Parts: sequence; C-alpha cells; structure tokens
Amino acid sequence: MSVQVIAKNGQPEWAVVPFEEYERLVADAEMLADIRDFDQAKQQLAAGEELIPSEVVFARLDGANPLRVWREYRGLTQQKLADLAGISNSYLSQLEADKRKGTPDVLARLAEVMNLTIDDIVK
Repeated sequence: MSVQVIAKNGQPEWAVVPFEEYERLVADAEMLADIRDFDQAKQQLAAGEELIPSEVVFARLDGANPLRVWREYRGLTQQKLADLAGISNSYLSQLEADKRKGTPDVLARLAEVMNLTIDDIVK
C-alpha cells in the first residue's frame, strides 16, 4: 500500500492513500461493523431476546391496538388473557378498543402474562 504521511510539528497528522485503497478500507470497515452487529444480535437471541415478527410490526404501523396485536400473535383469546391477568373480559375488550386506559398494575399483569414489557402493549 502506498501511503503518504504529512507531518505537522514533527508529528504525523495526515495519511494520504490512493482512492482505490481508501474505498477498500471503507468497505472493510463497513463489513467489520456488520459482523459486530451480527454477533451482537446472535448474543441477544441466545440470551432470550425475542424478535418482533413482521405481522406485529405491520399491524402496529397500520395503527392497530398493540395489546390486541400481541394477544392475537400469542394465540390467546380475550377471555383467556383476561383470566390469566385476573381482569374481566369486558375490561380487556375496552382496553383493546381504546375506550379505557389500564392502570399500571393491570398493564403490568397483561404484559407479564404475554412475556412483554408495558411499553410493548401501550400506544
């Protein structure tokens, strides 16, 4: 590799490389960043982090209620989720229809039952 070093006050300040070499270095740096991101994602998955499925993402982008989207994705009926969280089916229905806001305690129980965070199920 042909490198020209430009010094200032006796100390290297700039390195000038041919453009092709510069492009190769940029591509290598981008590849290294991709490899690090991939390794981090593998570690997170191995530690149990869940990926958000595209059907959940698209439903949320379309404005669907997050509690309903996750409940349906988890394969739970309203009655089953309400029973597991210790609330009434009508209360859950009102939450999903945005007619009521849940208390922090109720939202925490709903999130816990579905192995989510409160942030996952509120708008």
